[in-house]
Amino acid sequence: MAVRRTALTTRTLLAAGGAVLLALAATGCGSADAADAPVEKKSFAYGGKALTIEADDSRLELVPADVKDIQVERQVDGWVVLGSGPDPVWELTGNTLKLLVKCTGVSMDCQARHTVKVPRDVALTIKDDNGSVHATGFDTDFKANSDNGAIILKDMRGKLDVESDNGEITGEGIKAKSVTAKSDNGEIELGFSVVPDLVDGHSNNGAIRLTLPKSTYNVQTHTDNGTVKVDVPKSDNSTHLVKARTDNGEVTVQSAN
Repeated sequence: MAVRRTALTTRTLLAAGGAVLLALAATGCGSADAADAPVEKKSFAYGGKALTIEADDSRLELVPADVKDIQVERQVDGWVVLGSGPDPVWELTGNTLKLLVKCTGVSMDCQARHTVKVPRDVALTIKDDNGSVHATGFDTDFKANSDNGAIILKDMRGKLDVESDNGEITGEGIKAKSVTAKSDNGEIELGFSVVPDLVDGHSNNGAIRLTLPKSTYNVQTHTDNGTVKVDVPKSDNSTHLVKARTDNGEVTVQSAN
């Protein structure tokens, strides 16, 4: 009989322990906040003219600077139940800089913030699996894809090709002559300070608002569900082509005040 009581007690304790672990997995340990985490710094020697940055679970701040090396600052925070992490990775292999946060478990919340300074003559390609991309002041070509997060641009001069699967795309002070912006689920709002030769904005679900300097444009717009407002001089013969298409949302093409 004593053996049976021991077995019963063991099963009861295991069941109770499992319930506690499940409760921990369900409730988590609070929200991760990388903004309050300690700042780490690292430099990477680089002599190339084009750089690819791969990131996940990270907010990226990207700026050109008068530097010879790539300079990175990072902050990492998070928690994991029944797993491991956060385990941050920063490494440069060839022309690819990886800024990753590895987390595995039943329940988890891991995040990072990276500020990256690159030499001014380096063109960038960004691949961020889960996080926002912020870029300011690039004269070189800039390409970015965010799987789940906004893309925020300011004072960009080089050719722009940006895409977000789930997030807004915004830009101000854009001086690029060629801009392609696509969002599967999110608004696109771009303000230009120089007359562009090509603007191609496409959203499957979200409004599009383009603010352009005074000029004459070849404007092509479409929406399946929403209104269209065009308030710029139009001509089919213009060399400045503007496309704005959305399946669900308003389209506005307006002149800057």
